[in-house]
Amino acid sequence: MPPLVAIAGALGSAAVVRWAYRTAKRINHELEEARLARVTERAEPYEVQTLRRDPATGAYRPG
Repeated sequence: MPPLVAIAGALGSAAVVRWAYRTAKRINHELEEARLARVTERAEPYEVQTLRRDPATGAYRPG
């Protein structure tokens, strides 16, 4: 009987490790997609403002 318990424990442990690995892989993939989406949102041309120098004051202003 003890060898059967050891085999069942080993199979159960392998199943838990496999589940944890797949879950971590899925979460990392979702986080990477979200990060890439934020990067592309920031790169939209209407949000990027350039600064132009005001010749009268010498200060840089959005323009």
